[in-house]
Amino acid sequence: MRIFEQVESQVRGYVRSFPAIFDKAEGALLFDEHGNRYLDFFAGAGTLNYGHNHPLITEALIEYLKDSRIVHGLDKATSAKRDFLQTFVNTILEPRNMEYKIQFTGPTGTNAVETAMKLARLVKQRSNIIAFTNGYHGLTMGSLSVTGNSFYRDESYGVRANTDFMPFDGYMGDDFDTIEYLRKVLSDQSSGIDLPAAVIVETIQGEGGINVASVEWLQSLEKLCRDFDILLIIDDIQMGNGRTGRFFSFEEAGIRPDMITLSKSLGGGLPFSILLMRPELDQWQPGEHTGTFRGNNLAFVAAEKALSLWEDDRLGQQVRDYGDIIEKALNEIVEEHPEMDLEVRGRGMAWGLDFKVPEMGSKISEIAFGKNMIIETAGADSSILKLLPPLIIDPDLLAEGLEIIKQCVREFKEQNHTIIYQEAS
Repeated sequence: MRIFEQVESQVRGYVRSFPAIFDKAEGALLFDEHGNRYLDFFAGAGTLNYGHNHPLITEALIEYLKDSRIVHGLDKATSAKRDFLQTFVNTILEPRNMEYKIQFTGPTGTNAVETAMKLARLVKQRSNIIAFTNGYHGLTMGSLSVTGNSFYRDESYGVRANTDFMPFDGYMGDDFDTIEYLRKVLSDQSSGIDLPAAVIVETIQGEGGINVASVEWLQSLEKLCRDFDILLIIDDIQMGNGRTGRFFSFEEAGIRPDMITLSKSLGGGLPFSILLMRPELDQWQPGEHTGTFRGNNLAFVAAEKALSLWEDDRLGQQVRDYGDIIEKALNEIVEEHPEMDLEVRGRGMAWGLDFKVPEMGSKISEIAFGKNMIIETAGADSSILKLLPPLIIDPDLLAEGLEIIKQCVREFKEQNHTIIYQEAS
């Protein structure tokens, strides 16, 4: 690991949590350069919903490159882009009776978020954006302004202008209606909150702690946006692409966002990001918002193949079934350790086990890595163990991973549970 320590920036993160030199991968498994096997419950922070090197995607990429096809094309028309667009319309939009224009925004999720906010301000001619507590939308300057965690924020960045944060569903307790609070401040001209161009929200806050917005809350938020002529932006970068058991995470609520940001697993592991917008919002002048790598043709090929997995509901049903298995296993941990006051939350194949003690998620993750398992944390103080296994994981590997988590909690408890929880109290 010496070359990484000597040459790579101090900003490197995951390599510190998972100090191994990985070399190969397949499905839900990683292998280091010595051939050691690791079970992946991290999935590239939600980028690898279809696992590592899915054969459909890998074979298509190899054939595409062998045939000297276009790799970089800016926003020129290519056969790869055409095939992706047609497949996305046929497989995702039309079956859901959704009509959206598609904008290719650049290689990463934050590019889609920046584009959505810029377009909302252009269309509504208003500058303010409403975001929510514990929200995470990226770390470029515009996206950072709607990202809640203070770890990423600093006054010297100048990111606070033209954004306001409101409490997410449940942030103030189960009995507090945060949508009514938002309605109140928007209705009151002395509240200090300017009428926003848009509201941006995750249906499940991944980095923020696997905080799940209820169907009723999302429906109320949509109604509020319609009542006040505010655009509703759903950030589906981590929770879209099937993570919750439907292709879009908001489908269960039956809402119709004005814009949707998609990235991460959309490209099957390759950098790819798009913005979906209602057609009447597409008010750009040609070339008004561009990006050198908005035409990633390899990602078009990968995405087109990945979308074939959504031609029917088999993968979605598997995700929902796996979600029931994960929830049951995590609740068994809660029941086994009542004195630890653990909490389980999530949906589909996005789950969190909240230890309610700072850095506890990190401690369990560290123990898990010692058992050759990759799993990350969530929440502002890393108190939550975050489960994001690939959607296509083999059921035996899923069971293996859940058993490892149970072992890790038992091992931690036997070693130093009393000390940690006494300090916390």
